Amino acid sequence: MKTIPGSRGARSALFFVVAVAAFPASAQSERGATALTIYSTATPGTINVENFMHGYGARVPGYAVVREARSLDFKSGRNTIRFTDVAARIDPTTVAFESLTDPAGTTVMEQNFQFDLVSRDKLLHKYIDRQVTVNVSHGDNVKQITGTLLSTLGGLAIQAADGSVLLLPSGADIRLPALPGGLITRPTLVWDIRSQKGGTQRTRVSYQTAGMTWWADYNVTYHEGKNANTCTLDVGAWVTIVNQSGAGYADTRLKLVAGNVHRAPAAAAPSPQMMERAMAGESRPQGFREKPFFEYHLYTLDRTTTLPDNSTKQLELFPAAHHVPCEKQLVYYGAPVYWYGGMPITNRDYGNHSNKKVDVYLKFKNSPDNNMGMPLPAGVIRVSKEDPADQTLEFVGEDVIDHTPKDESVMIKLGSAFDVVGEHRQTDFKLDTANKRMTESYEIDLRNHKAAPVMVQVKENLYRWNTWRIIAKTHDYVKVNARTIRFPVKVPANGTAKVGYTVRYTW
Repeated sequence: MKTIPGSRGARSALFFVVAVAAFPASAQSERGATALTIYSTATPGTINVENFMHGYGARVPGYAVVREARSLDFKSGRNTIRFTDVAARIDPTTVAFESLTDPAGTTVMEQNFQFDLVSRDKLLHKYIDRQVTVNVSHGDNVKQITGTLLSTLGGLAIQAADGSVLLLPSGADIRLPALPGGLITRPTLVWDIRSQKGGTQRTRVSYQTAGMTWWADYNVTYHEGKNANTCTLDVGAWVTIVNQSGAGYADTRLKLVAGNVHRAPAAAAPSPQMMERAMAGESRPQGFREKPFFEYHLYTLDRTTTLPDNSTKQLELFPAAHHVPCEKQLVYYGAPVYWYGGMPITNRDYGNHSNKKVDVYLKFKNSPDNNMGMPLPAGVIRVSKEDPADQTLEFVGEDVIDHTPKDESVMIKLGSAFDVVGEHRQTDFKLDTANKRMTESYEIDLRNHKAAPVMVQVKENLYRWNTWRIIAKTHDYVKVNARTIRFPVKVPANGTAKVGYTVRYTW
């Protein structure tokens, strides 16, 4: 047994020079004959492009239905039809083949998905006990050795013609005479089809594939209104599409489904390196058309597009809507406490804490009267405001919206106000167990350090029990639901406001 130390220097890679045997010709796609419908299973706002940089395809929360039309030549009788260029992450159980020319006379006998693709390990394994040729380097000299491949574990073991066994490092160059049978270079669908007549037929193949998803991104520009609580918005919408299905789709017709489409539970499917953006030129290309579809919404692109494998593409969902009326709201939620138990909470100190932050929200109605009205898919909505000093847009906050039908309101949380703060404190608590009642008083201080007055919505949870009554108050309130009230309070410029109330619980 000999150990050959060569090929550890400049020749560090393992090269395969393979004479590839030709496969039977497979049908080729026609231009514009592919259609994609992409479904997203992502929770809005939980994904971004960086999530897909590792673990190709496995982290993509969505799937697609692929439909492809091809013209095929059939002979009368049994035919073997091969489809290459299908998605590597295909679900073979969803594949459907049909003849559009002669559906009654064309029958699928068997259907196979071949995915034993060429790889280094598979090639070498196929050549165990067969003759191979390796080139071993000694400095500038190259020696050619021909022998039988015995093993590929931890390197190459070659038995030479004289019976000696040579141990070669994995860096040795190896020449294989042909591609072994049973290996293919691309995932391939194979059908055994019986055709009653020969000739060219128009066919269609459809299947589902993992590794594709889409989500919506909204870019909003904020403009101040005539007072501190009014504003207008410019709303633009884009969709981001990720393709890590293992196949590219050229000149494809594209549809996106928005809604919660239920699928039967299944095992998890087995990084985008390229970012494209379809920007509008001087003449705006056709965008998406929206229509109701079953209990969902369907967005159809009015032109074809190309989705390369392992790529991310952005397309405009609809033209920007301008001058959308909105309302800016400051909300003080001093003690966010919830309780839904079966007994009253009689512990005096439970929930007796204070949050100082006053949150900032934007609210607008998605209606045609407000220059909107298109059903909005779930996604992240980002808000910017122009700095008048240099006319640049500065980011001021973002939030996630769920699927929003037309004529519904959208509430966006942007952050917390810098110059407006609050303080929430309990001022009294009385428990009367004999009469099954308790009385609690709160005081809320609001401090405005801005040079203009502000309106603050004070949100209070009445969490101790479900039967309650406000018996004293300093301001009128709005009952939001069975456990929540809201006090609209105006706070003067560089001033303060105080809200007080007493609630009585009985059981």
